[in-house]
Amino acid sequence: MSIAVLLIAHGSRRQSANDDLVRLAELVREQRPDAIVEIAYLELAPPDIPTAVRRCVERGAIRVLLLPYFLSTGEHVGGDLERFRDEFARQHPGITFTVCPPLGLHPLLIQVVLDRISEGERK
Repeated sequence: MSIAVLLIAHGSRRQSANDDLVRLAELVREQRPDAIVEIAYLELAPPDIPTAVRRCVERGAIRVLLLPYFLSTGEHVGGDLERFRDEFARQHPGITFTVCPPLGLHPLLIQVVLDRISEGERK
């Protein structure tokens, strides 16, 4: 089964912010060599979500996990990405599209927040 992971960020006019998603994709590819890993931005930077989904499908994905690189389920995750998922499912019958939970309050993210607080205290 060919699984694709589509990492989705908001997108920024600041290239260094967009580069973070590129680097994240590289790290995910290292850990998940069995998966197709692509990136997309909701706005402000290419590739957009439909373009990245097309790449996943062209590479043979039969399941695409839309992973929002967002902190919470706001309008982009709860609205925009769900609408994209439904549209892609209609366009590509036989391929499963799933919106993964955002980063949210995952226990490891809590530790990251505490680590960043410590780094700020040391400055």
